Amino acid sequence: MRPVHIMDRLLLGDNQFFGINHMSEERARAQAMHFQDTQSIVDVIEVALEEGVRTLMCTTHDRIAEVCDRVRDDPERYRGLRFYPCMPYAHKYANAVTEHGMLGALRSFLPDDGALEAVVRGGRSVLRKDIEGMIPLLIDAEMKMFRGLQTPVIFLQNVVVDLLLGLGFDEAFAAFDRHVRTRYGAEPGFITMNLPQLLDRLDAIGIGNPIVCANINAMGFRMSGGLEAYERALTQRIFRPVAMSVFASGAIAPRPALEWIHEHARVESIVFGASSRSSIASTVTIARELWGPAVAQVS
Repeated sequence: MRPVHIMDRLLLGDNQFFGINHMSEERARAQAMHFQDTQSIVDVIEVALEEGVRTLMCTTHDRIAEVCDRVRDDPERYRGLRFYPCMPYAHKYANAVTEHGMLGALRSFLPDDGALEAVVRGGRSVLRKDIEGMIPLLIDAEMKMFRGLQTPVIFLQNVVVDLLLGLGFDEAFAAFDRHVRTRYGAEPGFITMNLPQLLDRLDAIGIGNPIVCANINAMGFRMSGGLEAYERALTQRIFRPVAMSVFASGAIAPRPALEWIHEHARVESIVFGASSRSSIASTVTIARELWGPAVAQVS
């Protein structure tokens, strides 16, 4: 039996660091201004660690690469911090191609070991439309910034997951699963805007009890297929749910949002965004009241 990584109940997300808010453009701009420098991001991560939130579920944004450098430079200060990388970060690739051209962008993202071989392998894969060859190349390029750090779960972003769902390229999910497990000793996770359909596809290709992150909240906010379909999946399907958009981008207050999750959704983890000590501490306090003191433990 494969070893299972036990995820913490609370995971700190990174949308707020990069000005992403699905409800308010004004709030998104304010957050982007607040987190213009890497130190401001690191400050929030340090507060989260002090409050017992030990996992950062993050994109592979260039600023996260800077955070990774900070953590490597001072391992004792950030002892216990884990990263759950979510890949790919599409804007990063688009910007790099614009600035450096296709070949230059590829060189900048490839891992240091066997880079030339990876280019050749990737080129052949494009020509042959060989999904199995492209998926490892993508993962290795994205994981370059996390070298030497704890990455027990690696997620495939919804921008790719849902595209593959639409195209019917289910084998890509299996290729991602295999490479994450064999190369990195990590568990694969999948982020989606269509939870019921993804569970059907993963089940069909033999990926059992998968880690799946989806929007789960009392409003049905950004839950493709509807709230009832999600509730059926959460009660009837075998998988490891990670809930995001629990607060519906601020439309639901933290206490009623988390109370609804506790009462209606069998979730293993909750991803939440926070910009201050007070919001992190408040979320941790409510979660401890609902799920017990082990929700967030200070090392």
